[in-house]
Amino acid sequence: MIEIKDLHKSYKMGSNELHVLKGINFNVAEGELVAIMGSSGSGKSTLLNILGMLDEADAGSYTLDGIPIKNLNEKIAARYRNKFLGFIFQSFNLIGYKSALDNVAMPLYYQGVKRAERTEKAMHYLEKVGLANWSDHLPNELSGGQKQRVAIARALASEPKVLLADEPTGALDTKTSYEVMDLIQGINDEGKTILIVTHERDIANMTKRIVNLKDGIIIDDSKVEQVKASANV
Repeated sequence: MIEIKDLHKSYKMGSNELHVLKGINFNVAEGELVAIMGSSGSGKSTLLNILGMLDEADAGSYTLDGIPIKNLNEKIAARYRNKFLGFIFQSFNLIGYKSALDNVAMPLYYQGVKRAERTEKAMHYLEKVGLANWSDHLPNELSGGQKQRVAIARALASEPKVLLADEPTGALDTKTSYEVMDLIQGINDEGKTILIVTHERDIANMTKRIVNLKDGIIIDDSKVEQVKASANV
């Protein structure tokens, strides 16, 4: 599903150049649930931005579902993001003046899906995350855990090939974090490919594979015995 070969990325810092990714080689098969870990400055956010087509590598190759991701103009990148990727963020990134239902339906609007079908699909995914009864509520009327569930429903609504989650439990307490991970594990069990950037070891242990980055290189890439979140909920 994802093939990364010899990926390099540098940024200009005044007169200096900061080499953030130093030859990353990394494959993800369809249906995997992978955690990417590393301390601040390790390159994990840069890698996620490249995977999400929000940034582009200086050298190396990135192939997503058989399609080379290179030299895309913003219009094509946006279309590919909408087609292939669902995003889940630490800060939820919900639109404050729109209901939960409208937030979930937003990616479908950009795909040109008609209103009735958008509403039906959005409601289906709100039901999937256990929030059908909250569909007409605004984000400020929801708890942190509920907001993240809405964000997960929104990420799923466009039926992407891959979910990219950036610290999805970072703003949540432990119990709510495990409830969100229980939901993510269930989505993965249905066959969805999911990558999670996290600095929390207990969250990483709830995936099936942990990739550790340090100073722009992968220092460890191991399959792990998955801890079931439901055992801690």
